Amino acid sequence: MKEEIKLSDHFGYRKLMRFTMPSIVMLIFTSIYGVVDGLFVSNFVGKTSFAAVNLIMPVLMILGCVGFMFGTGGGALIAMSLGEGKKEKASHIFSFIVAFSAICGIVLGLLGIILIRPVAMMLGAEGKLLSDCVLYGRIILAALPFYILQFEFQCLFATAGKPKLGLYVTVAAGVTNMALDALFVAGFRWGLVGAALATSMSELVGGAIPVVYFMKKNTSLLRLTKFRFDIRILGKAASNGASEFMNNVSASLVSMLYNMQLMKYAGENGIAAYGVVMYVNFIFQAIFMGYSVGSAPIVGFNYGSGNKKELKSILGKGIRIIVVGAFTMFVLGQVLARPLAQVFVGYDKELFDITVAGFMIFSCSFLFSGFPILGSSFFTALSDGLTSALISFLRTLVFQVTAVLILPVFFKLTGVWMSVVVAEFLAMIATIIFLVAKKKKYGY
Repeated sequence: MKEEIKLSDHFGYRKLMRFTMPSIVMLIFTSIYGVVDGLFVSNFVGKTSFAAVNLIMPVLMILGCVGFMFGTGGGALIAMSLGEGKKEKASHIFSFIVAFSAICGIVLGLLGIILIRPVAMMLGAEGKLLSDCVLYGRIILAALPFYILQFEFQCLFATAGKPKLGLYVTVAAGVTNMALDALFVAGFRWGLVGAALATSMSELVGGAIPVVYFMKKNTSLLRLTKFRFDIRILGKAASNGASEFMNNVSASLVSMLYNMQLMKYAGENGIAAYGVVMYVNFIFQAIFMGYSVGSAPIVGFNYGSGNKKELKSILGKGIRIIVVGAFTMFVLGQVLARPLAQVFVGYDKELFDITVAGFMIFSCSFLFSGFPILGSSFFTALSDGLTSALISFLRTLVFQVTAVLILPVFFKLTGVWMSVVVAEFLAMIATIIFLVAKKKKYGY
C-alpha cells in the first residue's frame, strides 16, 4: 500500500504526478462525458441539434464557472490556513464557500431559465436551432446548483487531501452520464431531451455525493460545519478566483464570438465543426487544468508555511511537465484530426472536411496554451488574484477577441481557426513576463 501523500512533503516528479493525477483524470472525465452528449446528439438526433448544443453550451458554462471561481479562490485561502496550522478556520471557510455557491446556483439557474430564449436569439439562433437551444438549456439549468458544486469540489477535494476520492466521484458522475446517454438517446430515442436529462442527472451525482461526504465525520482535512457569513472571506475568495472565473467566462464569451464568425463564414456547418474541435480541446485543456488545480494546494501550503525552496521546485517541475504535455498533445491533435472528425460527423462530407481542416490548424495552439493555464493557477495559489486575472484577461478578452475579429477579415474561415493559435502564443509570452517579474517578490 502506497504511503499517503501530505502537502508538507517534498515533491519529486513521481510524487507530484501521483498527487495531481486524480485532478487531471477528474477534469478529463468531466470533459469526456460532455463530449459523449455531443457524440450521441450528432449521430442519433442530427447536426442541427448538435449545433444547438454547441451554440448554447458557452452560456451554460459561464453560469457553472462560479463553482470554479470559489473552488480555486476559496481553495487557496483554505490551503494557506492549513499551512498555518489553522484547521478549524479552514473548515469554516470551506463550509461558507460551499453554502454560498449552492445559493448562487439556485439564483442563477432561475435567471437562466427565464433569459435563455433571448440569449439564444442574440447569438443568431432561429427556427429549430432556437427551439433546440432553449429546450436543452432549460433542462441543464434546472440542475445548475449541482453543476456549480461539482466544479467546486473538483478543486476542493485536492485541498482536503483527498484527490483520489474526488476522482472516484467524478468517474461515478461520468459513467452515469455515458450510461444514461446510451439509454435515453440511443435506446429510448428521447433525442435532445434525453441528452440533457443524462447530463443533469450526472451533475446531481457529482455535486450531491461530496456534500454528503463532507457533512459526515471523515478522514479528510475538512468538514462541513456551522459557519457565519463573512463578506471579507467572500471577497478574498472571489478575488483570488477571479482569474479562473474570468478565464472561464471569457472563454465562453469568446466561444460565442467564434460561433458568430463561423455562422458568417460557414453557416450551421461551421458551428458544428467548431463543436467537434472544442470537445477535443476541452479534453486536452483538462490535462493542463487538472495538473494546475491539483498542484495549487501544494503551492498554497508551501507559500503559507514559507518554504520558498519547495515553491521554486514545484514551479520548475510544473513548467517541464507542461512542455512535455504540450508537444504530446500537438502530435495527437495532428494524428487524430481525421478519425475524430469521422466519429462525430462522418455522415456529412462537407462538414467532415471543414472539421478536419479546422482541427489541423487549431491543434497548433496546444503547444502554447498550457503555460498561461499553469501561470494563472500558480498566482491564484499565491493569493495574487490580480496577476492571475491579468493573465486570463489578456489570454481571452484581449488576444483571442482581437485575433478572431481581425484574422478572418484577411483569411476568412482559415482566419477563425488561426485566431486561437495566435492568441495562445501571445498569452504564453505574457505569462513568462509575469513569472520573471514576480520572481523576487515570492522567492520562487
